[in-house]
Amino acid sequence: MTDYNRVVEGYFAVWNEEASERRRALIAKTWTEGATYLDPMLSGDGHDGIDRMIAAVHEKFPGHRFKPKGAVDGHADRLRFSWELVGPDGKGVGVAGTDFGVVAGDGRLAAVTGFLDQAPGA
Repeated sequence: MTDYNRVVEGYFAVWNEEASERRRALIAKTWTEGATYLDPMLSGDGHDGIDRMIAAVHEKFPGHRFKPKGAVDGHADRLRFSWELVGPDGKGVGVAGTDFGVVAGDGRLAAVTGFLDQAPGA
């Protein structure tokens, strides 16, 4: 049985890790080798593509962190959860979304599709 909360905790740990070497280790632990990520603004394929994508987000939003918003919902090999981006002061910055994931048999993420629920100028 999949522990959906554990999977999502790993997901947030990856997104919030600024140090490249530690982030790469977390990606390997959390995502399958051929994993994909896609949202309206970003995409990444495999460990290298996901790492580059997250590094670019850290460059654009230094000191910001993703945090869960509400409960994780899961069924079979699918899950969904919502999040928000908070600034270095811990306050929301007007960016929030809902992500849907596919969990592989080994408990790692095989795919995530993200949707923006709130974004500046949207």
